[in-house]
Amino acid sequence: MENFDLLISHWLQDGLPSGVLQEVAYLSAVMLTAWAVAWGLGRQIKSESVLFATRVVDGLMFPSLALFLAYFAQVLLLKHQSLVLFKLAIPVLLSLALIRLCARVLMAVFPSSHVAALTERLISWLVWGIAVLWITDLLPLVVNEMEQIHLNFGKMRLDLRTLFEGIFSSGLVLVLSLWLSAAIEQRVLSQTVNDLSMRKVAANVLRAVLLLVGLLLALSAVGVDLTALSVLGGALGVGLGLGLQKLAANYVSGFVVLVERSVRIGDHIRVDDVEGQVIDIKTRYTLIRDQNGRESIIPNELLITQRVDNFSLSDAAVAWQTTLTVATDSQVSQVQHILCEALRTVDEVNAEPAAQVFFKRFSADGLEFTLQFWVTDRLQSRLSILSKVNAAAWTALQNNSIQLPAPRPIALPVSPTPDS
Repeated sequence: MENFDLLISHWLQDGLPSGVLQEVAYLSAVMLTAWAVAWGLGRQIKSESVLFATRVVDGLMFPSLALFLAYFAQVLLLKHQSLVLFKLAIPVLLSLALIRLCARVLMAVFPSSHVAALTERLISWLVWGIAVLWITDLLPLVVNEMEQIHLNFGKMRLDLRTLFEGIFSSGLVLVLSLWLSAAIEQRVLSQTVNDLSMRKVAANVLRAVLLLVGLLLALSAVGVDLTALSVLGGALGVGLGLGLQKLAANYVSGFVVLVERSVRIGDHIRVDDVEGQVIDIKTRYTLIRDQNGRESIIPNELLITQRVDNFSLSDAAVAWQTTLTVATDSQVSQVQHILCEALRTVDEVNAEPAAQVFFKRFSADGLEFTLQFWVTDRLQSRLSILSKVNAAAWTALQNNSIQLPAPRPIALPVSPTPDS
């Protein structure tokens, strides 16, 4: 810190030396080269990812390239002169690369999470704080003070530095694991696994395995005895057996549903008086959206233990019906033909299976017919489709002079006449 202050004072009195101007030129060339390469690669790929974003500086590629080129230039220049600006640039670029990595990964994995945004800000403050300590030569002093503070966990004794390094390395490994799992899901699973449910379970298992392995490696790297986790595993097993039975049942049921594919993303189901389309299948619950846009969270255990009506398990089409009555002097075959043709004019009605018109019964009002047709998308408004069908039937009947039953006269009560 004192050397840094003396150097600044010397610059203010005597001006910038020629070596510093040379560093400025080299550093500017490094930054321009990194920006040009990142911009060119981003135009070639043309997709939002962790490495590339809408703006060049928002992705991970630019700070990573700048850090690599700056470090390479520093190694070359150290053979000929002492460096000052590069010693400042390296921590800044490293901090920027770490922040961009965490921000882009969290944005890609959790696009609409407020917790992810808060985590990104905390990581930014932490990384920039470490960078400031590094630049001002205060980082060794802080590290030495942290080594003097010890924490006891049973028979294990950890100093604050080891604990902080474990948290930092674990967080970095978890971010890299999330990035790797998201990349595998996007690049591999999306092209090899066509079924959304199987892709979902494969992605969940892959992410859980990578996170577990990464966390164990990070803890082992900082010297944490992993045998102590066996006690935690036993306690977790007892907790699952006693107080977390429902939670464990929902998680297990979620994997069973995804593997059996009895309920898939996009299916239209009815369970526990809730009917709608399956939007997502999480490890604990299933999200269902009805035709009114209301979303219901259904625990996965209900999909295993209760009756589930899956309207699109083997065929997405479902049958709907509506009835109408015509005058008794109408020809049955003619009315059936007219109504079948009218149903074919409605876009929402499937061509296969073909719509049918049945002569249901005689009634005091007239001849009653039942129109049966098939619709694929049950999330469409039922009233809207029935309205179109009824309108098409009414227009067809009018065009062919088919009369509806005449309204029956209303019998009015006769008031008694007074006795004369």
